[in-house]
Amino acid sequence: MTNQDIGGLFASAAALAAKFRGGVDQRLQRPLNDYSASLATFKEPLPKEGMEMPEVLTELEIKAEPGLHMPTGPRFFGWVMGGSHPVGVATDFLTSAWGQNAGNHMAAPSASAVEAVTASWLLELLDLPRESSVGFVTGATGANFTCLAAARSSLLRGVGWDVDALGLFGAPPITVIIGDDAHTTVFSSLQYLGLGHERVVRIATDRDGRMKPHDFELALQNVESPCLVILQAGQINTGAFDDFETLVPIAKQKGAWVHVDGAFGLWARASEVRRHLADGVELADSWATDGHKFLQTPYDSGYAIVRDEEAHRRSMSITASYLPLAAAHERDPSQYVPELSRRARGFSTWAVIKHFGKSGIAGIVDNACDSADEIATALSREPGINVLNTIDLNQVVVSFSNPVYGMRNDDCTASVIARVQENGEIFAGGARWKGQGVMRVSVCNSNTNLRQARRAAAAIIAAYRAVAKADHEIA
Repeated sequence: MTNQDIGGLFASAAALAAKFRGGVDQRLQRPLNDYSASLATFKEPLPKEGMEMPEVLTELEIKAEPGLHMPTGPRFFGWVMGGSHPVGVATDFLTSAWGQNAGNHMAAPSASAVEAVTASWLLELLDLPRESSVGFVTGATGANFTCLAAARSSLLRGVGWDVDALGLFGAPPITVIIGDDAHTTVFSSLQYLGLGHERVVRIATDRDGRMKPHDFELALQNVESPCLVILQAGQINTGAFDDFETLVPIAKQKGAWVHVDGAFGLWARASEVRRHLADGVELADSWATDGHKFLQTPYDSGYAIVRDEEAHRRSMSITASYLPLAAAHERDPSQYVPELSRRARGFSTWAVIKHFGKSGIAGIVDNACDSADEIATALSREPGINVLNTIDLNQVVVSFSNPVYGMRNDDCTASVIARVQENGEIFAGGARWKGQGVMRVSVCNSNTNLRQARRAAAAIIAAYRAVAKADHEIA
C-alpha cells in the first residue's frame, strides 16, 4: 500500500463524513431504516475473498446511512446526547490513525501526557477539588463503576478489610443509600461490584426526583456499617439536583463516602448562570460525568473523578512483569480505569476544550438550557399539553391529554410521541415518570439554538393537535 493509496482512502472517509454531517439539519431527525431493515441490509455470508478498500467504504456508507440516527442533528432530543463536535471527530480521525494504546506512559507518551493536562483542565472547569484524580473511561456507566469501586475499597479498608486482595467473601457489609429516581446505570454498577442493585436503602424523592432530606436523615440514623451514599446532579428525566449542601454534611457525620452521578448535570458547574444548581457538590468524594454530552466530545468519553487518588489507583491498578512502572511523579493512565488496552480518549477532550475554552463551554451549557426553557414555555401555553417538571437545566418532561373526548393521558402521550417520531421534524422519546407516560425532550447539542427550539415546540404542538383532531373525528 502506497502513501497515495492511504491518502486517497483517508480523504474518501473524510469526504463521506463531511457529506453526512453537512446534511444533518435538512434530514429527518430519525433513521430511515429500523433495526430489522438494517439487519436485512447487512446480512450476508462470510466473505470468501477480500474487497478493495475504497469499495469497502462505499458499501459501508450505502448500507449504514439509512439506519443512522441523528444525535448530531440540532433537533434531536431523544436522549441526553451531545453533537460530537467536528473538532473532536477530526481529532478522533487522527487518534485512530495514530493507533495509540493509552495503556501506560511508555506505550503512549503523548496520550498519557494529554490525559494528565486535560484532567487538570476538567477539574478547573467543573471546579472540583484539584487534588482529585481523573480516569478517562467510556462514559458515565464506566465512570460510576470506577468511582464506586474506589468507594468500596476505601470504606472496607477503613474497617480493616482489603477488598482489592480478598474480595467480598466474608467482608463487612456496606450500606448503600440511594434515591428512588437514581439512574439505572448506577444500579448496574452496584451489581457489577457485588453490592447488589436491590440490596440498597432507597430514599423517597420529590416531584422532580430530588431526595427528601428528612427521609435521608432518618435513614442514616440506623446506619452502623460502612456507608455509601449516591446523589445526583441532573436527574435523567427532569434535570433536578439533590440538595448537596444539606445532604453531604449529614452523610459525612456518619463517615459515609458520597458519590455523585453527574453524567450531564455536573456541567452546570461550567456555567456562571447555573452553577448554583450544584452548590455543595464539591464536598463529595467522587463524581461521574460524560464528555459526550454537554462537552460535545465524540463517543466514547467519560470521566471518573475521585478525591482520594490512592483509593482510585488501588481499586483500578493492573500490574504485570512486562508492564513498565511509572515513576512517582508520572501519571500512568491505566491506574485510573478498568482497562489496559484502550483508545487514547484524552486527545478529543483536549481538542474540544482547546477549541471552545472555558467561556465557550459555558455558552454550550447555557444555550442548551435556554433552548429547553424556550420549548417548555411554548408547550405550556397549549391547552392539553402539561409540562411536569421545573426547568432547571436541559430536560423537559411533558404529558398530553384530550379531556374533551376522553382519550386516556397515557394513550394520548404515546400517540403524540409516535406522530412526532414518524414526522421526523424532531426526535423525542418516551418514558415513565411518577407513574405516567411522558415525552422526554433532552436538549444537549451545541447546534440547538432558540430558533431550533421554537421549531421543535411547533412540531410537538402540531403533532398534538393532529392527534386531538383524529380523536375528535373518531368520537
